[in-house]
Amino acid sequence: MSYPNPINQSVENVDSAGTQGKSDTIDMMDETGAYMALIRKNLEYEHHIKYGQYGEKEMYEEIYETVCDVVCVKRRTIRINGEDYPYELVKSRFLKLNSGHVEYVMGCMKETTTKITNIRAYLITALYNAPSTMSHYYQQEVQHDMYGGGWAEKGIT
Repeated sequence: MSYPNPINQSVENVDSAGTQGKSDTIDMMDETGAYMALIRKNLEYEHHIKYGQYGEKEMYEEIYETVCDVVCVKRRTIRINGEDYPYELVKSRFLKLNSGHVEYVMGCMKETTTKITNIRAYLITALYNAPSTMSHYYQQEVQHDMYGGGWAEKGIT
């Protein structure tokens, strides 16, 4: 007697029509695992979880999970700042995020005093926009501090 192995789902199956097919479940799990590993590496996840300050570790974990969710759960579109964007475009941008982008988003969120009603949507939008806004944000901070009175406001002369 031959028993199918329910654990190994990549075994070829023969349906009632005699057609051979291969389960995509294992392939999808492998793809998801590969994306998650890439995201962990890009975000320097292990370093931040090991050396991050109390409270920041939890924020980093939440951001990591959000990035993985956006990348690994396929859909037609993803809503960014109230607009629907193609999934592949958003996925591509999220796969390019690095730890600098995450630190920038975390810093901006810490400085925000506005009530955020949908934190997940806000976080996804902030992460999506981070690569295109981070440099300008830091440049503006420098400009403000050096020429706009920032040093005087901070008591630096």
